[in-house]
Amino acid sequence: MPENPGFFLTILAFFLVLGPLIFIHEMGHYLVGRWFGVKADTFSIGFGKEIAGWTDRRGTRWKVGMLPLGGYVQFAGDMDPSSSKSEEWINLPPEERNQTFQSKTLWQRALIVFAGPAINFLFAILILAGFAMVYGKGVTPPVVTTVMENSAAAGAGIEVGDKIVSVDGEQVEYFPDIPPMISPHPGEEIALGIERDGDVLELPLTIGTNIQKDRFGNEYRVGMLGIGADKLIYEDVPFYEAPLIGIERTGQIVDLMVTTIGQVITGRRSVREMGGPLKIAQVSGEQLAAGASAFIFFIALISINLGFINLLPIPMLDGGHLMFYAVEAISRKPVNPRVMEWAFRSGLALVMALMLLVTVNDLVSFGLFR
Repeated sequence: MPENPGFFLTILAFFLVLGPLIFIHEMGHYLVGRWFGVKADTFSIGFGKEIAGWTDRRGTRWKVGMLPLGGYVQFAGDMDPSSSKSEEWINLPPEERNQTFQSKTLWQRALIVFAGPAINFLFAILILAGFAMVYGKGVTPPVVTTVMENSAAAGAGIEVGDKIVSVDGEQVEYFPDIPPMISPHPGEEIALGIERDGDVLELPLTIGTNIQKDRFGNEYRVGMLGIGADKLIYEDVPFYEAPLIGIERTGQIVDLMVTTIGQVITGRRSVREMGGPLKIAQVSGEQLAAGASAFIFFIALISINLGFINLLPIPMLDGGHLMFYAVEAISRKPVNPRVMEWAFRSGLALVMALMLLVTVNDLVSFGLFR
């Protein structure tokens, strides 16, 4: 088994992944805010005490904090999601007041908030589109050429020559479409549509569970049918089609995240499988050691994670701000400031509890409590 990448390479990889992605996320907020004429007081990568920084000619303080686990853009007006207009704000000179976040319309404020997650998704789409152009698109027909003994497929009666046409009602076009539909659902029951001798059949099947171990010793529960196809066929992807493939693959990854969260909530997947910053650091180092392609793909994956998590309707996150803007749009008035205060306290408590949980999971996976 290859040696682990080592502490210093792991730390370097972690910063190479998280630093640029946080910067890109916050730059989304910053650029759209600037577009709408909102002054940014602070652009920070990391939290806590400033370790480096400078102030530009517009008065924005660009800085790096000691705790590199996030970032923020502090707009003039304090980015108050309830858009409350204090007496101090009302007494500002008109030119200065017009540069504050509160002075903007509801849809402008919502776009400023949404821009952070959106640019993370866009960045990932560009990476995955580039992969499609470099490596092509898998177009192997979904025809079974091998069936493993004692596999889920063998138990369901799948035969060599069967053509897989659907997985639990979702249409299958090519053989590479099948693994993403199967791997997130170990042990679950599905209906597999096949075409055999011109007839379309629907076979009930319980997806097999395969415990896979990567080159660094990490174990994963993966759903498996136990079928194979002929040599994979790839075709070149024209540049105008690549973005569509990038969007499609990004959607598949988001769907996987939604599925995984649903499995954790319903108890079908253990919360111990959830990882946090320490796990991201570990895998960052492993992917950098595995090569440039693996590392760049991992960056795209984390960018999608960052965009997705920030859109969850949890106060303190971008999705929480957007949720309150939706309430404001429906009720035609800002949410009561006291309700906002308690919501954000609850959101902070939830986020801190989740961080504690995933950190403990990370430490357990490293063998600290053995």
